Amino acid sequence: MHRPTEPHPPGDGDEPTPAAHGRNGPPEPTDPAGSLDPLVLGALLARHGWRRRGGTPGAYSRWTPPDGTDTSRTSLLVPESRTNPDSADLLAEALTALERSPAPSARDVLLSLRVPGDEIHWWRNVPSPGVPAAAWAAQERLRAGARAMLLVAAIAAHGPAGYHGARHRRRAESALAGLLVGPAPDGRELTVFLPVGPHGRPVATALLRALYAARDATDLQRATGGPEAFASAVEAGVCQELTEAISTLVRGSAGLRVALHWSPAAGPPEGFAARPDPVEFTPGDLPALREAGARYIRDEPSMPVRLTGAVVRMRREEPGGAGVVQLRVLAGAEVPQVRAVLDEHDYRLAGHAHLVGVPVRVRGRLESRGGFRRLIDACGITPVEVDAGERDRLLKSLHANLDFFGEACGEG
Repeated sequence: MHRPTEPHPPGDGDEPTPAAHGRNGPPEPTDPAGSLDPLVLGALLARHGWRRRGGTPGAYSRWTPPDGTDTSRTSLLVPESRTNPDSADLLAEALTALERSPAPSARDVLLSLRVPGDEIHWWRNVPSPGVPAAAWAAQERLRAGARAMLLVAAIAAHGPAGYHGARHRRRAESALAGLLVGPAPDGRELTVFLPVGPHGRPVATALLRALYAARDATDLQRATGGPEAFASAVEAGVCQELTEAISTLVRGSAGLRVALHWSPAAGPPEGFAARPDPVEFTPGDLPALREAGARYIRDEPSMPVRLTGAVVRMRREEPGGAGVVQLRVLAGAEVPQVRAVLDEHDYRLAGHAHLVGVPVRVRGRLESRGGFRRLIDACGITPVEVDAGERDRLLKSLHANLDFFGEACGEG
């Protein structure tokens, strides 16, 4: 395993922001002192660099912040278990001390308690930005790259492919709705909290598995020059989108490190180590990642489909002949929209179907080039019956797109 560099020390930053719409900050504590597990608190303190310094065996342990991060000399007494008669008072005092501590790691521990779940950490080895604009750009780059990795993992959870394109993105986006994104000070480090549940943990495990496979495949290609390792890594979740996300974060830096910590309360999932090794990529990996990504796009085959969609846009250069239509996919393919070139007869049928408010069914092949957004060899357009409610909604869509249907409403 390629060993990572040391992470940058935490810096000051804003409070985390949720990915879900409609939330404006970290949730209220879900594990107050009255129900907090002392073992969970101890595990989080150790994770964030706090040191255990004595205590009374069987009763409580004493914890202090990492050296040089707390000028107030905070000291926590954490009970060994809740059977201790003073456990509730000690835990309450520990939480209060954490809230008052100036150590950045104290804030991280509190956040982990408020948002119980798996934590994924990204570190980019970059110099400190000299001006605010550069710092903002670095933060946005780190956030975008991390989100791209998580989106790839959510897509890969539905099945492996060398190139996903636009497929499965709607379901993947919904799987990421519950994550919480921490601050990204100076664009150097970022923490994302994933809930332990049917949506969050599969994303965490898929990402970890794919990163390990990408690291191993990169090492093998750099050593042998052969692409075979990347071909077999597809089954582990490696794809063009992952190689691109890694490259985006490595480019312009001295290296990228990704680490995952399981929720102390839930423990590791079956088949995974309790403390997974971090994964690191360096600029020397970029040529292998770039070649693999290009190969994934080139080798991904087109998909034969028979899909149902609502016509949302039509265009052709002349009153007669073939034309281009854009369909909002309702069924038959895991992409939101497709474009297709239709002959004159099918183009006229598509226009009439839209005017009366019904979707159409069409056969063709989704072309991998362009992200599976183009339907080639499209043919066999047929209108599809829908209920009254759906018909009314499609008719309203017509009024919102009249500019695109002037030609369709004219010559026909």
